[in-house]
Amino acid sequence: MHFTKQVQDLRVISYSRLNPRHFVLELLAPDPLPVILPGQFAQVLVEDSPSTFLRRPFSIHAVDVAKNTFRLLIQIKGEGTRHLSRLHVGDSLNVLYPLGNTFTLPTTKEVLLVGGGCGVAPLLILAQFLNQNKVHPTILVGFRTKEEVSEIEEYAKYGKVLITTDDGSEGEKGLVVDHSIFNRESLEFKKIYCCGPDAMMKAVAKIARLHRVDCEVSLENTMACGFGVCLCCITPTDKGNERVCVEGPVFNINRLKW
Repeated sequence: MHFTKQVQDLRVISYSRLNPRHFVLELLAPDPLPVILPGQFAQVLVEDSPSTFLRRPFSIHAVDVAKNTFRLLIQIKGEGTRHLSRLHVGDSLNVLYPLGNTFTLPTTKEVLLVGGGCGVAPLLILAQFLNQNKVHPTILVGFRTKEEVSEIEEYAKYGKVLITTDDGSEGEKGLVVDHSIFNRESLEFKKIYCCGPDAMMKAVAKIARLHRVDCEVSLENTMACGFGVCLCCITPTDKGNERVCVEGPVFNINRLKW
């Protein structure tokens, strides 16, 4: 499927600081939004940051067609994202979007969404999309500590939310793959969607294969251009090296050379 790409100056209409490391920008488009589907991402130009030369990729977190806005969940990791964290309502951002492919619609209602770190970002729009198709997923999200747990009320609008924290300060203790829903002889889910650090996604993929559950993951490879020219985001698949920004970021685990 091909999507209409836009390069636009979008206006920041809200800024929400979730915790010391994460924040959400809500961006207003000057024209009607193109079709944006779960799993797609945007490339943001970081202006007035001397050390940030390339656009930064961010998963699209949520879409509000009525308001003509979408949200980006951003983790502060370097100078580029630190610069974005200093934006104010009314500021403008130059954004290339929507990019990449999308999660596929499940053929079952027994659906599990798994996210860790900033990998929770595409799960909200995915949960919204599933709800529109009368699917109410279970949403398992992992954080380092209770202080980083955020937006649970948002996720809870669309499904049952489960939490893990590394230190056990909220929810179950451990990584997402340590959650008790996985410590069973059989899984109650027929489809898993996952995004987060590679090690986490590989661990979830291993569980999915063990239980013969269909699983899709959204990769977070480094992307410089966002549209397949620079080739810095390639990943090995059953069809050879593929560009995560074009053929992905969403892949079925059976296609990946993991």
